[in-house]
Amino acid sequence: MATDYDAPRKTEDDGNESIEALKARVPDTMSGSVDVEDADNPSSFDLPGADLSNVELDVVVLPAQDDEFTCMNCFLVKHRSQIDHEGANGPICKDCAA
Repeated sequence: MATDYDAPRKTEDDGNESIEALKARVPDTMSGSVDVEDADNPSSFDLPGADLSNVELDVVVLPAQDDEFTCMNCFLVKHRSQIDHEGANGPICKDCAA
């Protein structure tokens, strides 16, 4: 006998649970509550629709290292081992050359 692996699985418990019990198990995505996993760090999450235009971010930008290059096609900084060839404008990575 062949088995249809694409068919939905049926168990003995199917149909025995009420719709209210199923709704209770599914979280309400439209609720206004915020799920806080890290209560010690309240700034670790953003509220939907919050105005963040006045927030300043501290970002450390490192200069290009000796073993890195910037691909002139995708403009990503990659390791020298990823150079495919030297184009007219500069180095091209293996991903862009493919």
